[in-house]
Amino acid sequence: MEEYIKAPKVLIRMVGVRLCTVTGCERPWKSERTQLCLAHEVQKRKLRVSLEEFRAMPEATGHASLGPCRAASCLRERAGRGAYCLGHYNRWRKAVWAQPDLDEEQWRRTVPAIAEDNKISLRGLPLRVAAEFVYGLQQRSHHGVKTRFNMVRPLIDQIRLQQPRTLSEVPPESLKSSMRHLRNEFVRHCELLQSTPETERHKDLWTLAVFGYAGNLHFTDIRQPWLREATKAWAFDALPQRRGRGVAGSMQASIEGIVQLSESLHLQCDNHGEDPQSLTRTDITAFCNRLAYLQDQGELSPGLRSRHCHSVLRLLARMRTMGLTRPGRPLHGLPEDFALGREDLPDEPEDQEAGRDLPIEAIRHLCSHLDKIDGGSGVEVRAAIELLIDTGRRPDEVCQLPWDCLMRDQDGKPVLIYDNRKAHRLGRRLPISEATASVIVRQQEAARGRFPDTPVTELALLPSTVANPDGRKSISADWVSGRHRTWVDSLPEILVATAVETDGRTETRMLPFDKRRIYLYAYRHTFAQRYADAGVRVEVLKELMDHKQLSTTQCYYRVGEKRRREAVDRVTTMQFDRHGSRIWRQATALLDSEHARRAVGEVAVPYGICTEPTNVAAGGGDCPVRFRCVGCAHFRTDVSFLPDLEAYLSDLLRNRERLLATVEADQWAKDEAMPSDEEIRRVRRLITRIKADVDKLDDDERAQIEQAVTTIRRARNSVVNLGIPRLRQPLPDIRPDRSA
Repeated sequence: MEEYIKAPKVLIRMVGVRLCTVTGCERPWKSERTQLCLAHEVQKRKLRVSLEEFRAMPEATGHASLGPCRAASCLRERAGRGAYCLGHYNRWRKAVWAQPDLDEEQWRRTVPAIAEDNKISLRGLPLRVAAEFVYGLQQRSHHGVKTRFNMVRPLIDQIRLQQPRTLSEVPPESLKSSMRHLRNEFVRHCELLQSTPETERHKDLWTLAVFGYAGNLHFTDIRQPWLREATKAWAFDALPQRRGRGVAGSMQASIEGIVQLSESLHLQCDNHGEDPQSLTRTDITAFCNRLAYLQDQGELSPGLRSRHCHSVLRLLARMRTMGLTRPGRPLHGLPEDFALGREDLPDEPEDQEAGRDLPIEAIRHLCSHLDKIDGGSGVEVRAAIELLIDTGRRPDEVCQLPWDCLMRDQDGKPVLIYDNRKAHRLGRRLPISEATASVIVRQQEAARGRFPDTPVTELALLPSTVANPDGRKSISADWVSGRHRTWVDSLPEILVATAVETDGRTETRMLPFDKRRIYLYAYRHTFAQRYADAGVRVEVLKELMDHKQLSTTQCYYRVGEKRRREAVDRVTTMQFDRHGSRIWRQATALLDSEHARRAVGEVAVPYGICTEPTNVAAGGGDCPVRFRCVGCAHFRTDVSFLPDLEAYLSDLLRNRERLLATVEADQWAKDEAMPSDEEIRRVRRLITRIKADVDKLDDDERAQIEQAVTTIRRARNSVVNLGIPRLRQPLPDIRPDRSA
């Protein structure tokens, strides 16, 4: 700043004209060099004197103005040569030379204004168009959007040539892309000014800003007028019940089901479905068959087919309850059997929510390259991605965080305050780590530094860098998603353990991970899956995720059969008996019969599995040796039970010390309850043997075993196991570079 203040002032060349410098003269000067109008310039040249001498002479008297330039767009005065200012006089001469038969009146109405400083001339435009321009500029400024003069001038010049009555009459295809965007925005603002929900509801394309939402609703693809009007009536009724940023997307998805019904009626009915009274149950059956055909041809996914059927069932039922079948309403005369029933719905595809989580190797790789975000996207994007990874919130919830979103509970632990806008539950509290809190504090300092004058109660934690002069506007999830995609694509390949089949054998190799699976919402799936894998109770995870339905949370506890079988195949190669002797198996996939035998011939016991027939038949509740598993020949364990064995050993040692210190019990009771030295030795030997075998593995094999153990324990934790203690698996450390 000190260097800038000391630097000499830079003279900026002025673009424009001023009045003649002769006292009392009302005519514009010829140029900045002469500083005299044309008449005084000729007079000075004849006298052959300097400018200062001429202005002091009695002959230098002021002249009256000749009037404004006759060009409709011009802001200048006539210079003395004809009916125009000097600039338009020169333009007229060139235009006539190029086209001798040019219509001068038409030329005057359409010629652009002479560019002058930052001025923009609306002269020559129809009054309504000029008013629409002014209102559009006001709305852009109201929303914090900058509008530069070089964006508006070309658009005004094009419109002046066309002379439309309103901006909406200007064909968008006649404009360049930049001008087209500005024209469309101005038209949208003007339409919103004149629109109301009552007038908008009768259109086939709704601008949801009229109703207070973002986006549009399209009804144009519904062919039958009666069905289109009924769908618009449903949408008008349903809009007040919706909230959040995804209203347009969710409602349009429901409308797409009606679009498919309309297309089916058009193709398969004799009258193309134009008469609702002629429809029958057969038309519903034809619609269901058509969706099945489209799915078979690959044009519809099973999930989309199911959603279309559910939408038609729900909307037709709602239309009837709204009274749309009454006389004078769109569905008057629609037969009662023209409706979908629950039995018409196809089987829903298996929920694929589980399995969208990112491998721990991918998360660690991403976290190690977070410093590469700051270069082109700013600190806001990095902070948003870190919070998404650490908290598992939805992208919109993180992007819309207020500046004062960090609080401390009574114990001084950090708590994140956020709004679950999807379920309309505001002010939710999520416990976070100190490392995550430091990310928020760092971003608070950055936002405060950018906008020091905005009250913190109105400031956004992640303020937008576009159209945001006071910091009240947050970045959008779409903007973050675009820069996140650019960042992910620029990273080196991510190698993860992947099961592949070679010559009939299943092997695990380190292969490149598909970067298309790394998107913002995947961090939420990963957050939930980490806790589910660690054995956190489903009720606790439901609260952490802020789900409304327990079934939504339970999907993270279900592991696909393919992933479970791959894990079982891997872990089975490291199975041990009660003596710690390894039960050698070839590292090949188990046969289907072996998987079936494991399912019906084994039962889970506290630290492994049991194959004793009577205990298996009793579901693990009829152990003949009272759960002294390490002394039973039917006992098996593997590396996935290592945390349970270590916990069991600690429990045995702790119980022994407690009994030795107890003096109120009889000796026989102590002897019965005292863990035997042999049992302790057996458990220690098992733990030592398992760890020794794991230590012999190389890094890739150890990573594969760890991944298989995680999958096995996840499947084990998802099963209710009465009477058998379980140990929660610790959360994997995805950010070893910082303290939790």
